[in-house]
Amino acid sequence: MNQLSIVMYHYVRPIKDSAYPGIKGLEFDLFKEQIAFFRDNFHVITMEEVIDAVREKRQLPEHAMLLTFDDGYMDHYQYVFPVLKEYGMQGSFFVPSGILQYEKVLDVNKIHFILACVDIEELLPEIYGLLARYRKEGWQIEPDEVMFDKLAVANRWDPKEVIFVKRLLQSYLDEELRGKIVGELFEKAVGVSEAEFSRQLYMNLTQIQEMKAAGMFFGLHGERHYWLNHLPADKMREDIVNGMRYFESVMDKDYLVMNYPYGGYNEEVVQCARDLGCVLGISVEARHADLDVDDPMLLPRLDTNDFPPKSNHWQEII
Repeated sequence: MNQLSIVMYHYVRPIKDSAYPGIKGLEFDLFKEQIAFFRDNFHVITMEEVIDAVREKRQLPEHAMLLTFDDGYMDHYQYVFPVLKEYGMQGSFFVPSGILQYEKVLDVNKIHFILACVDIEELLPEIYGLLARYRKEGWQIEPDEVMFDKLAVANRWDPKEVIFVKRLLQSYLDEELRGKIVGELFEKAVGVSEAEFSRQLYMNLTQIQEMKAAGMFFGLHGERHYWLNHLPADKMREDIVNGMRYFESVMDKDYLVMNYPYGGYNEEVVQCARDLGCVLGISVEARHADLDVDDPMLLPRLDTNDFPPKSNHWQEII
């Protein structure tokens, strides 16, 4: 066994004292505790070391661990980066280029903050009301109960009602329609202009370049954070290529890694990433990786909440 524990992070901030205490993420104090735990119990390695081990078919150190951070949040520059520097650890960061190019907030993040600001029991009727209005305007939309039955399946983090909202607004509805609905809900719930919110939420290129110069790793996360496996092949490739081109200054073409947004991939997506030069791909399948067994383009990850101080779930997963 050539085991690697890949840890996945999103929001890392002082959540309770923030403007959005309902956002789901890791409290900054708990992050610092967790990094200290990793220092004492794991061997945190670099992405380059993982890639070299795959290429040369060699063994990783015992208790090898890789830290990954998705979506380019300001949290990662403001809170994560200083801690990693203090501990001499590398983080691997995956940023959809569109957040820097267009000063837009990704729909996935709008949905996070809508859910953080509005109780789900209030949100569902509001969404149903918007769907009814758009049906009257001529949009072809399935009945609410049909969509709920298809999409509302609880996972280990969210109840079925929350999963329904996420799936409906992230990918199920027509892209233009879901953009309209998410935009209306976000504007009402957050009350901040999208450009201003974007500047607060995401890192900028100067900060990313500073992190790269300090030894952090940056990989591919596409341009617009689509479910790549839901796109036509040409649009899927365009999204990956656009992200690669924008971040040429912080990516090493010999060490390209694809992080599939939402963990969404199929054979076409994986082959496209491989054809573009990616050596590794990482998903959201919740288990430890084994480099002797796993396809290097489909490496699984565990969530930060699987480890202390939140839980010891990592010990139960083979």
